[in-house]
Amino acid sequence: MPVITLPDGSQRSYERAVSVADVAASIGSGLARAALAGRVDGKLVDTSFVIERDATLNIVTDRDPDGLEVIRHSTAHLLAQAVKQLFPDAQVTIGPVIEDGFYYDFAYQRPFTPEDLAAIEGRMKQLAKATRRSRAGYCRAMRRCSCFGPGENYKAEIIAAIPAASRSACTARATGSICAAARTCLRPAN
Repeated sequence: MPVITLPDGSQRSYERAVSVADVAASIGSGLARAALAGRVDGKLVDTSFVIERDATLNIVTDRDPDGLEVIRHSTAHLLAQAVKQLFPDAQVTIGPVIEDGFYYDFAYQRPFTPEDLAAIEGRMKQLAKATRRSRAGYCRAMRRCSCFGPGENYKAEIIAAIPAASRSACTARATGSICAAARTCLRPAN
């Protein structure tokens, strides 16, 4: 029965393991809608992360410094998904969050045109409306390559360099097949 200690020092007890999202919902529906991630014992995790033991928890929203990074990271995933849907032959390389935003590099047969960029932006908006939230799950490094489509050589190289025993979050959107896992994804707290 985990006891969750919140930033104000209050504690909540749960009968069984509970996700960050479940804790947010037990506090209030507004917080549940606003929750972007959580900090469990100081480590940033996805809202689907399940807390199995006593822990401290801070629910991350867009008002928190971590919230902007989570939003940028999620937007990078949307960008990758939109590009892969519009340009299936494009290879996803890296797409980190940086100080004033994010970027994503793609290997493609030609540079993207202004018209391509407008189409990508439009597709991102459609995806954002359709998915609202991403569903995160954890996969072992040995299985990560299967998260990407065939021919994703750059991601396969990055993933192969990560020790097989390590775990990282692998984001999959319900409406798409891209899984944009990388070293920068939220990691499990344990």
